[in-house]
Amino acid sequence: MEIMQHIYSLIPILNLLFAAAVVFLERKNPGVTWAWVMVLVFLPGFGFFLYLVFGQNLSRRKIYKLKEFNQKDIEAIIEGQRQGFRESEIQYKDPLMADYQDLIYMNLSSSAAVYTQDNEVVTYTDGNRKFNALLDAIRKATNHIHLMYYIVKDDRLGQRILEALTVKAREGVKVRFLYDDIGSVWLPKSFFRPLLEAGGEVAVFFPSKIPYLNFRFNYRNHRKLAIIDGAVGFIGGFNIGDEYLGLLQRFGYWRDTHLKIEGSAVLQMQAQFFMDWNLASSNAIKPEGRYYPRIPFNGKVGVQIVSSGPDSELEQIRNGYLKMIYAAKESIYIQTPYFIPDESLMTAVKMAALAGVDIRIMIPSVPDHKMVYWATTSYLGELLNLGVKGFLYEKGFLHAKTIVIDGKVASIGTANVDIRSFKLNFEVNAFIYDTETAARQKKIFEKDMLHCSEFTPAMFRNRSLPARFKESLARLISPIL
Repeated sequence: MEIMQHIYSLIPILNLLFAAAVVFLERKNPGVTWAWVMVLVFLPGFGFFLYLVFGQNLSRRKIYKLKEFNQKDIEAIIEGQRQGFRESEIQYKDPLMADYQDLIYMNLSSSAAVYTQDNEVVTYTDGNRKFNALLDAIRKATNHIHLMYYIVKDDRLGQRILEALTVKAREGVKVRFLYDDIGSVWLPKSFFRPLLEAGGEVAVFFPSKIPYLNFRFNYRNHRKLAIIDGAVGFIGGFNIGDEYLGLLQRFGYWRDTHLKIEGSAVLQMQAQFFMDWNLASSNAIKPEGRYYPRIPFNGKVGVQIVSSGPDSELEQIRNGYLKMIYAAKESIYIQTPYFIPDESLMTAVKMAALAGVDIRIMIPSVPDHKMVYWATTSYLGELLNLGVKGFLYEKGFLHAKTIVIDGKVASIGTANVDIRSFKLNFEVNAFIYDTETAARQKKIFEKDMLHCSEFTPAMFRNRSLPARFKESLARLISPIL
């Protein structure tokens, strides 16, 4: 009994030591640090276990190895394009994009996001249309198919995708499928057996080394990419499952945004897939010519593929969002299921609102994660009195991740406007530089407004006391949600 009493008496001391380690050794963002200190203090013992699972800092580790690629050639391409921007040698197919040269330059420098202007872009907001287009592209594949998804489900849609991939693998097309271990935690290992037997390859990102215990649980590969023959690419918010076709009663219609890109931007999507695959699989891909076909693309849309993840301290997609917001003169349209901005992004939105920019933020009316939704309404509610307009999408569940600035430039991809996407998830977005494409995204937003109710300042002021308490609690720990 005395031994147990001694152990219990040591817990507060150990807890303080663990908290000190978080503060002085990890050097995280102050908001994140204090959130973890609170968890450690109020959940002695168990809080440290949570920290081991959720609180690791990957930014110190160079987890991606580029030795398989000719890094000097890549750096030469990037520096050559940077010099072209510095010396005003870049000719824009859309002359208005010259106003966003600093954004392009920043993405090029921070994320090695080469700027290409020969792309064609098709937008899908409905899951049936998106997956029909993907299946059509898969059926037409002649050389290789590379898919990476956060969530894959063993249901009707999952089986349709698997069957199409298996058929192509039997035909001799090289098929590779990468999925996230946490996002697809309920996917049976036997699901991919037909594809493997047909000669396809499958890899798992950050797999659990101990059953039901993953110490990298907090770091999820949230990217959704599909590359067909190095010529056609898909990027956006849809995962693979029946719910993304609107077939799950809980969510109803699933409103998302996904892009089909044909052009040189696909080759950057290919490079990201290579790096993720080579990190997850023992069968590394060599950057052979078959994966980088020389095709004369005839598009006119400017695109940069920007990736970010917890292995980097630059938060490239967050910085891209910030730069876009500060560039806004007329309007900022944001669609996101989770709105949990960090202090810098919150300040940028406030400054734009005070400067008279028309800011509209659309979120779902029904949450899929209650704690995250409470934090979302707290942050959004704070902006309403500054003139920001909030909209609650009521037709179904809104999962789109889009930002449109002045109807001229846009960002569409996998990153939500939340701290998790900025700091903890591996994400990828397409930054679009084309007036026609961005104006189309703006019209899509305005069409979605027909299915929304407005989240007014009066609604926020008159919320119940329990709602206020839940929002305050959620906001307090929002940096680690």
